[in-house]
Amino acid sequence: MNVATPPPGPLLPDQMSAAAEQGRICALAAKGQRDLQRQAARYPDLFSGRPFDAALYSNIALAIAFGAPWCTPEQLRVTNRAVLWGFALDWQVDYLAKSRADVDRVVSGALAVAEGASPDADDPLGRLLAELRDELATTPAFAELRDTWRGAVRRTVTAMAREWDWKTARETAGAPLPGLAEYLDNADNLACTVVNVVHWISTGDAETHRHLDRLVAASDGVQRVLRLVNDLATHERDLRWGDLNALLLVADRAEVDQRIVELVERCTDLLTPLAATCPLQAAYLSRQIGFSSGFYRSTDFWGER
Repeated sequence: MNVATPPPGPLLPDQMSAAAEQGRICALAAKGQRDLQRQAARYPDLFSGRPFDAALYSNIALAIAFGAPWCTPEQLRVTNRAVLWGFALDWQVDYLAKSRADVDRVVSGALAVAEGASPDADDPLGRLLAELRDELATTPAFAELRDTWRGAVRRTVTAMAREWDWKTARETAGAPLPGLAEYLDNADNLACTVVNVVHWISTGDAETHRHLDRLVAASDGVQRVLRLVNDLATHERDLRWGDLNALLLVADRAEVDQRIVELVERCTDLLTPLAATCPLQAAYLSRQIGFSSGFYRSTDFWGER
């Protein structure tokens, strides 16, 4: 392979060092992307839709790599795959489910797998979750922390089903949409905390596991921030796709902007004491907010529908 020659002129050490670190993180993401693409190819029934394009897998891997750049590709594999499951779940509930019975099948299948059941042969989403569960189970701490993971899965699938109910009631009966506070209480539909729980169980040390409840509480705060940051960036796409969005629930965008400021302040209050006991995990959550704030300025994860 030919190696490019650096351009002539002064090279500033700080810039070189920063670029080298960014290059290392991008390489970490590239390895994650390739694993995600291989994993998705094993489940064509889940990932054949146009929104599941190469950029989606790249975006997932970049978000996770920049969130935890101190990890190895092997450590981030299960975290990346947890995000992949979240996107597959979202697609199944939000866009493929045509009835509440369809939603119930997805929810009940996921809950059964989380409880330890074997997925049905015709349930690729359940098989994907079972693989994730079984990989997590190789972590010694999983036996003790299994209930936390089960709870996160339950909250995620329940939140997605609740959003489906809100959208359907509005479309079929003209029912009012939830208020902003109720909408934010359902932020588990973003599937952020469930991914973080997977990450902490699989990569965390004993101190991380001892403080998992506090980390989950902080993650829920971060999840609310990301819910609103996402909504501000994807408003037009959500209108085309028929998704709910925080901007549909308020009279003025400024209300959402102000709520983000308040939520970030609350996250700071939660993360500051955690930084003393779990510095990497507090940094991980802070970096999630930072990465998303930059990323959503010009794009989002999904490809074209």
